[in-house]
Amino acid sequence: MTRWSRDDLEAAFAHYGSEVEAASETGDWGRFADLFTEDATYDEHLYGTFHGREEIRPWIIKTMTTPPGSWMPSFPASWHVIDEERGRIVCEILNRMQDPGDGSIHEAANITILTYAGDNLFSKEEDVYNPARF
Repeated sequence: MTRWSRDDLEAAFAHYGSEVEAASETGDWGRFADLFTEDATYDEHLYGTFHGREEIRPWIIKTMTTPPGSWMPSFPASWHVIDEERGRIVCEILNRMQDPGDGSIHEAANITILTYAGDNLFSKEEDVYNPARF
């Protein structure tokens, strides 16, 4: 038996997406850090591994409020898969760049693996991508 139902995981992922969207719109990236447990691990292949919510917080705020992070105002998920057995969500996140003025869309994708911990919190995130594509 799994710890969380598919509906629980779907709802947590929807909450995650809503919080990312709100952080992007408001510039308050601290709310992104609040999606993680106090002892969470964040594996980011370019920037390294962060341990705990309070180590994630300053990194994400700095990264997303300065270029090139600040040039990406939107992060829609193009697809996701629920792994009920492991309590994980695997998804493709599109890191959409600002409109260069001609209406064209420029984006680079990453694969994100989220491990759910309950109460709309995640104990782990891993982002997998090719930094050269950004």
